Amino acid sequence: MTEQPSTTPAALLVLEDGTVHRGSAYGAQGMRLGEAVFATGMTGYQETLTDPSYARQIVVQTAPHIGNTGINDEDAESRKIWVAGYVVRDAARRPSNWRSRRTLDTELADQGIVGIKDVDTRAITRHLRSAGAMKAGIFSAEQAERPLPELIAEVKAQPSMAGARLAEEVSTETAYVIEPADHGWTGEVVATVAAIDLGIKTMTPVRMAERGLRVHVLPAASSFAEIEAVSPDGVFLSNGPGDPATAANQIGLLREVLDNRTPFFGICFGNQILGRALGFETYKLPFGHRGINQPVMDHATGKVEITSQNHGFAVDAPIGEVVTAPQDRFGRVQVSHSSLNDGVVEGLRCLDIPAFSVQYHPEAAAGPHDSAYLFDRFVELMTSADIKTGGDTVTTTDTETITDTETRGGNPLNA
Repeated sequence: MTEQPSTTPAALLVLEDGTVHRGSAYGAQGMRLGEAVFATGMTGYQETLTDPSYARQIVVQTAPHIGNTGINDEDAESRKIWVAGYVVRDAARRPSNWRSRRTLDTELADQGIVGIKDVDTRAITRHLRSAGAMKAGIFSAEQAERPLPELIAEVKAQPSMAGARLAEEVSTETAYVIEPADHGWTGEVVATVAAIDLGIKTMTPVRMAERGLRVHVLPAASSFAEIEAVSPDGVFLSNGPGDPATAANQIGLLREVLDNRTPFFGICFGNQILGRALGFETYKLPFGHRGINQPVMDHATGKVEITSQNHGFAVDAPIGEVVTAPQDRFGRVQVSHSSLNDGVVEGLRCLDIPAFSVQYHPEAAAGPHDSAYLFDRFVELMTSADIKTGGDTVTTTDTETITDTETRGGNPLNA
């Protein structure tokens, strides 16, 4: 029997250095430009796709089989898919999971996400690890038939991620409230948090609500007066996309929060903004940290945590010593966590004001949950009379019990 030729249109992944990978169209067809980065998670592709921190990025999945569990209606981390494009090796032809509602291919097509399959994603990853994250484009169907020099020129002409201001593009337009009673909390409200949405993931305010916190999620452009209007016991800055050097408004806002001595906790982009508010610089990493298997050392406890990360920029601060912040009115600060892979700063702790932050994702809906205790530190920073600075939080017992409410959908792997 003669094998019938595939009817799937051709697709190209074109990198700015002229490297071309040929495969098949996946999801929507056409053209998409973005920064090519790789993500190393074996599970949680739905959370990856809907993480706003991936805005304007073409994500290469290192795991070879993608789409096996389809798409469900519970695990999205935001209102839509944010990746600019999607690159996979072996796309599942048929999903198999009791929560699946539709295929990944269908979801990508419905949301207009141009992808490519049938390419060697590990070879692409090795190239990005040596050459660094770079501008890229996916071209499929008729777009893939255009002259290659023309495609390369179009890829090179797109804006760089360095200098990109994107938080306002992905943030909520209107404020909303997450109530603890809606997430399993049966007691009185423990404290109120003003959370600035720079690209916040759904599970972040949920993790807070599970601990009795009422969370007011506010737009990225919110003012200090708008924060004060909700009478918060603490302020939180979320993850988000783009270059922290462009976040002048949020840096200024955070300095007002710190001057007011309001307890502060930041995650990912929020960590970078704390660094810049304290007067440190930030810089772009060669290829970033993206995946759910990143080892981090907590210098206060000596514990190693396996963490979920998604960042292409980092704070430039000295590791292993206590220093006075360049903005010296904020006092002493130390690097609280660092990466065991490359020594990158993964957390900051202020010793004279109530503020701390981490570069990774302790909410980690797709796992791991090693770092969920950080939300307990934030609760104690807001509520305990004995804890007055970010440094005091390390006196707590950092243990974590994963409850049913912290394994969304009843599936601990959240595959």
